[in-house]
Amino acid sequence: MRSIGELARASGLTISALRFYDRSGVLVPALVDPVTGYRWYADDQVAPARLVAGLRRVGMPLAEIAAAVRHRAEPAVVRRLLDGHLRRLEDGLADARRELSRVRALIDPEENPMTTALVLSRVDLAAAIDAVRFAVGADPELPMLSAVLFEADNDGVRLVATDRYRLAVSRVPGRVDGPGARALAPVALVDRIRALLDTDAPEALLRLDGSSVSVSVSVSDDEVSDTVLPYDSPDYGRLLRGHVAPAYRIEVDVPALRAALAGATPALVRHEGVDVPVTVLGLDDAGGLRVLDGEAPADPGAVRVGVNGRYLLDALDAGDRGQLVLELDGPIAPLAVRRPDDADAFSILMPIRL
Repeated sequence: MRSIGELARASGLTISALRFYDRSGVLVPALVDPVTGYRWYADDQVAPARLVAGLRRVGMPLAEIAAAVRHRAEPAVVRRLLDGHLRRLEDGLADARRELSRVRALIDPEENPMTTALVLSRVDLAAAIDAVRFAVGADPELPMLSAVLFEADNDGVRLVATDRYRLAVSRVPGRVDGPGARALAPVALVDRIRALLDTDAPEALLRLDGSSVSVSVSVSDDEVSDTVLPYDSPDYGRLLRGHVAPAYRIEVDVPALRAALAGATPALVRHEGVDVPVTVLGLDDAGGLRVLDGEAPADPGAVRVGVNGRYLLDALDAGDRGQLVLELDGPIAPLAVRRPDDADAFSILMPIRL
């Protein structure tokens, strides 16, 4: 047996950190002296303590550290956790670089005068707009949500829209000339861009002003251009970085799901004194998705997720596939709708507590 000080020296964790991970249930001592309260650890706890120390140094969230320790005998599970955290770190670094570029431009507008130009497939850009347009907000008190975020990096552009209740993301690869850039394009401009893309031209040229002032799209000899909204876009990356591997990934036939949605009785959820109809999703005996009758009694242990049915239909339309993948985690976790052949296009719906 090792004392807490000996385990601290062997693992690289401080004594206070070991006490914290004991209280959190991540690294519980093998023995606690009932008289003195001293913690004692077994030799086989050195390896998990070193694992915790390493994950702590790279800033992994506590819940994922706990999952890595629980599943340390399952390398595939731990690798998925590590890969997910690495993606969050990379996204966070990219976000920080973009924000610092914006700050530099505010301090010295001449420091970042460049325009980022992207040569994109016209068809792919139109499809990307269609994939996110349904999630644009319409609340006049939240004008920053009545827009689509265009976010260019070194090999394409990501489009993001959200109204707080749903989030849609898509991506278009392309040839990029210029630094990373982002712009919050008002929905009216986005709709004009989409109309411009209804031609036979193979490519579209997207330009993002280096100081986040304007967006323009050219197709052949036609161009649409306008100023961007002067707001910071919502931090959609925070939601994505907090999204861990789902408990259930279910392939669904979209026409069959639509028919089930049309035939089911919604649940009624009281919200601000009004009964709101809510679509209830669950699992069948084979682990597939089924739409539940809202009034039917439910097994307390069964998976039941409530969502806005109209929003779900919008997400199915935007998915534009006969087969889609739904990711479920539980009654209070977001529901994701993904294309099986395109990891960069997906939407997320906020759950409604039943």
